Amino acid sequence: MNDRIPPAALRREAPAELLGQLAERFGDAFSTARAVCEQHGRDESPFDAAPPSGVVFCSTTEDVADAVRLCAAHAVPVIAFGAGSSLEGQLLAVQGGITLDLTRMNRVLDVAAEDMLATVQAGVTRLQLNEELRHSGLFFPIDPGADATLGGMTATRASGTNAVRYGTMRDNVLALTVVLADGRVVRTGTRARKSSAGYDLTRLFIGSEGTLGIVTEVTLRLHPQPQAVAAAVCSFPDVASAVDCTIELIQAAVPIARCELMDAHAVRAVNAHDHLGLPEQPLLLMEFHGTSDGVREQAQTAQEIAVGHQGSDFAWADTPEERTRLWKARHHAYLSALQTRPGCRCVTTDTCVPISRLAESINDTVAEADAAGLPYFVVGHVGDGNFHVGYLIDPERPAERDLAETLNASLVRRALRLGGTCTGEHGVGLHKQEFLREEAGELAIDLMRAVKHALDPAGILNPGKIFR
Repeated sequence: MNDRIPPAALRREAPAELLGQLAERFGDAFSTARAVCEQHGRDESPFDAAPPSGVVFCSTTEDVADAVRLCAAHAVPVIAFGAGSSLEGQLLAVQGGITLDLTRMNRVLDVAAEDMLATVQAGVTRLQLNEELRHSGLFFPIDPGADATLGGMTATRASGTNAVRYGTMRDNVLALTVVLADGRVVRTGTRARKSSAGYDLTRLFIGSEGTLGIVTEVTLRLHPQPQAVAAAVCSFPDVASAVDCTIELIQAAVPIARCELMDAHAVRAVNAHDHLGLPEQPLLLMEFHGTSDGVREQAQTAQEIAVGHQGSDFAWADTPEERTRLWKARHHAYLSALQTRPGCRCVTTDTCVPISRLAESINDTVAEADAAGLPYFVVGHVGDGNFHVGYLIDPERPAERDLAETLNASLVRRALRLGGTCTGEHGVGLHKQEFLREEAGELAIDLMRAVKHALDPAGILNPGKIFR
């Protein structure tokens, strides 16, 4: 896995002159302290890289633009940092440089309730925004699990548990403010719900992982808070039955808001972590949004379909407290699994396939993982064909790391054969570069490189990510 980290010879360290200029411009908001740099030199991926040379804590778009201009003058890399929750090495300073911490850019700039829009700075988190919207009758639905920043979610084109009904960040971002590689500031999109005005620059930056520009402000679609919400959990004898139930739910056009899979390993982990007492079998965690009558009808249909796939222990969570408890456990699945093997690290996957091929993809993946004998767990946003396997490896045992990567490669190539993608929501970062080439093809990669070169000719924006 460390072969994805470029050799030290490719690092472009920040010269003393640049460090002095940053200190003069930003004062106490610039740090070269070792602990601060190391904190900003790692994420939730299993990769290790040397930390950046310094960290600028930005509060405004002007701060970001000034920092980028100074770094550009010295051809020094710049990496944007949000919550630090990325899983594919997007935040690592693999070629050295300066990290821009955007967490102080945490202002909700405008809520236009009549237009169902909000404009936020990049460091606002999804939970912070929804707390701000609590009394407005609106909410922002994209929920990747971690309390990620909205700038980071835009940069990775995040989705999560609600995507089956509300779409991904691509579907919910209308406009952006972006700092380019030379420090200029561009504003893309408008507050209008649709436009045919030229190239879609907004979606060019969504999912670009900070390699084309640094997002500093985001205008988002909001959605009405549903009149009624109900959650249900249902256990199954095996993963295949749970997946088949999901496929029938989607094909029956049940407008389910969330449909999450947890295998027995994941359930066992969250039981230990959150004391839930769930049957330690594969389960589906479902949520329904709408009117009271509509939710009741959706839930009844879902229960009938589940029973037809040997679903049992169907339990309801009608109160906000009960629902929060269940979803908190689902969001804790990753951390709960890590605690089942103290000291381990997790190699994660996030393939997405057409819903009709989901059962084949998951069943073959589980069979391979069981045969390999490496500890793992499966969770997934299976309502839209997206699932994750977490392989729990001992970082001191290279053979386990190699085995996890072998299993991951097999899983990803299976998804590609089935008409899917190597990454449904985590992004490419360092981990998926080889698979992106296989998925997109050489011509598409050449076009991506051309766009990168046009916007960032010196290659200073998060270099080494997506492709080398």
